[in-house]
Amino acid sequence: MRVEIKMAEYCGYTGAFDGLPGIESWKAAQGGLMEYWDCPGPIDGIVGPDTIKALQRFLAERHGYTGTIDGIAGPETEAAFARAVETLPPL
Repeated sequence: MRVEIKMAEYCGYTGAFDGLPGIESWKAAQGGLMEYWDCPGPIDGIVGPDTIKALQRFLAERHGYTGTIDGIAGPETEAAFARAVETLPPL
């Protein structure tokens, strides 16, 4: 839920604050990634390889991701994302 609150603050998220990564969550994430980390394609809430590549670029720049930027959400991507979530300030 902290992620959704921060996405509302920074990326225009308007969905439910339920802690579940749904289409509205990914649309907001894609909007932020498109603006700052070269996420091409539509803001459609579908998590494809372009969205994952943009997420990996963000994680590499801000959260120590050292894996390949390949559009595959493997263990290294998941671990870096978990670190990124941990760095969110408390509510």
